[in-house]
Amino acid sequence: MAVPKKKTSKSRKNMRRAHDFLTTQSVSVCPQCKSPKLPHRVCPTCGTYKGKEVLDVAKAS
Repeated sequence: MAVPKKKTSKSRKNMRRAHDFLTTQSVSVCPQCKSPKLPHRVCPTCGTYKGKEVLDVAKAS
């Protein structure tokens, strides 16, 4: 059974956990309707992606 030979200090423990944190999602602005949207995804309000209408929002709702 694996047992640590020495006690892990608070500093060592916190250095190990330095990368375990949550990051916020980046939000971009739709060029058509100027509403916030996730990058590389269809705009949920106007249904456009890269300047083309991909989704008919009036029909979908």
